[in-house]
Amino acid sequence: MKVRAAVLREMGRPAPYADSRPLSIEQIELSPPASGELRVRVLAAGLCHSDLSVINGSRPRPLPMVLGHEATGEVVELGPGVDGFAIGDRVVFSFVPMCGHCAPCASGRPVLCEPGAAANAAGQLLGGGKHWADAEGLPLQHHLGVSGFAEYSVVSARSAVRIYADLAPEIAALFGCAVLTGVGAVINTARVQPGESVAVFGLGGVGLSAVLGARAVSAFPLIAIDVVEEKLALARELGASHCIDARHGDAVAAIREISHGGVDFAVESVGDESVLAEAYAATQRGGTTLSVGLPAPGRLFSVPAVSLVAEERTIKGSYMGSAVPGRDIPRYIDLYRAGRLPVDRLLTHRLRLDEVNAGFDRLDRATAIRQVILFDD
Repeated sequence: MKVRAAVLREMGRPAPYADSRPLSIEQIELSPPASGELRVRVLAAGLCHSDLSVINGSRPRPLPMVLGHEATGEVVELGPGVDGFAIGDRVVFSFVPMCGHCAPCASGRPVLCEPGAAANAAGQLLGGGKHWADAEGLPLQHHLGVSGFAEYSVVSARSAVRIYADLAPEIAALFGCAVLTGVGAVINTARVQPGESVAVFGLGGVGLSAVLGARAVSAFPLIAIDVVEEKLALARELGASHCIDARHGDAVAAIREISHGGVDFAVESVGDESVLAEAYAATQRGGTTLSVGLPAPGRLFSVPAVSLVAEERTIKGSYMGSAVPGRDIPRYIDLYRAGRLPVDRLLTHRLRLDEVNAGFDRLDRATAIRQVILFDD
């Protein structure tokens, strides 16, 4: 079938992206689902820094590629052998397909699925296939098994989680990355308990989701750090007890004063090794520093090695919020519906597909939190 989609053919084009147009809106061909796959009508797709990092070249992917990984849609076709889904089901996509059989999956850590990671790196689906072709018949790559910047997509059934049909698409999409990653870092990776202290560095969609998660589990103090006044104001509205503008003064010293020596948990969601070092410095003896943002490959950071032993410090990575998507996406949606996770406050812009390049300009300038492309019926 013919589908309109945003295709990235070249990394590293300069901003402003509204002028350089790294994403071209093309009519391309989508083949039917194979065994174990679904064809989904995409209803909404969010713009994420992980997409921007492919556009600017800091996280290379095989090209050309149909971009987008945070999305929601409606199942319109089932491939052979698919169980657990029906035509008309609403789904949120998981950007790590999970085989269920490899060692990480079997040990309860499916975000580390080995076949899923290999498929994502190769720009293909979990089953090994590719379903995109451009107007000249040349193949296009899948982005993280999703390729959500398209009117329709084919995905592995293991990349989809059923959700409530009445959830607004522009809200549902956010649960596929920002919420899953930020809330999951607090609840799954850190396992923050009521009254434990948390500092969140970087208040994009993921960082603010971490604030929401920390507020939901009654962390205190809950300290939000950024360089954008509007984001700090929103963090306070979402439950942060203290907000620090990192442009003014020593943020680490301020955190250590507020928390009487350092926080129990520091969450770094910027994807910058210098910020990660600050987060470590703001963590108390016996505390845990979580790296949630994705720095460019090859970036390194250092810490005083003796502090790991003498102060029993922990540094942990958290990928996709250490999630089990089939468990966590419905659970977080329930918390949203109960008023415990006001995820709708993260949504700042609704876009058409044709506006995607301008949307990435806003993301690059940090003038938006979560922007969502809505697809017309």
